Amino acid sequence: MPDAASTKLIYPEDHNQEWTSSFWIGELFLAKELSGSKKYDALIETQLNEFKKRLDYDIELDHHDIGFLYILSAVADYKVTGSNQSKKMAIKAANRLMTRFNEASGIIQAWGDLEDKKESGRMIIDCLMNIPLLYFASNVTGEDKYYQAAYRHAKQTQKYILREDSTTYHTYFFDKVSGEAIKGETAQGYSDDSCWSRGQAWGIYGFALSYRYTGDASFIQSACEVADYFISKLPADYVCYWDLVFGEGSNQPRDTSAAAIAACGLLELAKYLPVLSDKKREYESVAVNIIQNLATTYTTEAYPESNGLLIEGVYSYPENRGVNECMIWGDYFYLEALTRAGQVWNSYW
Repeated sequence: MPDAASTKLIYPEDHNQEWTSSFWIGELFLAKELSGSKKYDALIETQLNEFKKRLDYDIELDHHDIGFLYILSAVADYKVTGSNQSKKMAIKAANRLMTRFNEASGIIQAWGDLEDKKESGRMIIDCLMNIPLLYFASNVTGEDKYYQAAYRHAKQTQKYILREDSTTYHTYFFDKVSGEAIKGETAQGYSDDSCWSRGQAWGIYGFALSYRYTGDASFIQSACEVADYFISKLPADYVCYWDLVFGEGSNQPRDTSAAAIAACGLLELAKYLPVLSDKKREYESVAVNIIQNLATTYTTEAYPESNGLLIEGVYSYPENRGVNECMIWGDYFYLEALTRAGQVWNSYW
C-alpha cells in the first residue's frame, strides 16, 4: 500500500507497518462501491489478509490507530459485504484497542507501549476517529464495555482537549495512576496554544460520530463549536493553512488533508441538525466549497507522474515531514467527501 506521505508527489511503498496503512484499502472500498465493479475485489482480499496477519502477529500495533487500521479494513468489509470473518477481525482489533484504555483517567493512550514513560497517559484528538471501532464492537457483540470506554474517552476529549475558545489541543496528558489531568501540548501544530488544522478537523468529524453512536447532544454542541472556529479561519478558497494561527498573506503551507477531513466532518455534522436550520445550510455549503476548490485547484491532474490524488498536504510541519506532498489520508477523505456529496452513503465509521 502507499506510504503515509509522498516524496515529490510519488508515494513510496508501505508494507502494512504504518498507522496510515488502511487508508488505501478504504479508497478501494469506496471505488468498489462507486463503480459497482468487481475489479477491486482481488486486491481488497489481498489487503484484508495482510490486516489479519498484522493483527494475529501484533505487528506495529502499540498505538490507538488500531481504530483507523481496522475500521477502514475489517469494519468496511463487513458493512460492504457482510463478511463474518471481517466482523470477527474487527472485534479482535477492538479487544486489542481496549488494552490501551486507562481506567483511572478514562482515556485511551495514544502512542507507545504502555510502559513508555514519555507517552504515558497521553491522549490526542485524532482518537475521536479511532473509537468508532469500539462503538461498532459494542453494537455487534452487545457488550457494554466497548461503549463505555469509547464514551468516557470522548467525554474526556470534550472536557480537556476542547478549549474555552473552541480551539483544540493536539494532545493532553494525564497521570495514569491517579487519573489527574496534567497539561495539553502540541506535537504537530505551530505551538501548544495554537490550533492545529488537522486536529480541529478531527474534532468536527469525531464529535459528530460520537453523537451518532451515543445520542449525547453535548457532542453536537462541541462539534458545532469546533466547526465554527475552523470556518472562521478559512481563507478565501476554503482550503485551510496547516495551523489555524495562519491566514491570508502568511506564505505558510496549506493542508489539503485537513480540508478534506473537515469537509467530511461538516457533512456528517449537518445530518444531525434541523432540516431548515441556518447551521445545516452553512456547513453543507462550506463543505461543498472545500470539495470544489480541492477538485479544481489542488489535485494531481497537472502531475501525471504522481500516484496520489491531492497536492499540498502536510504531515508534520515541525518535523519538516511531508510538507506540500500527497497524504494518503487526505486522498481517502477527499474520495469520501466526493462520495458523501454525491449520494447517500453507508459510512464505514
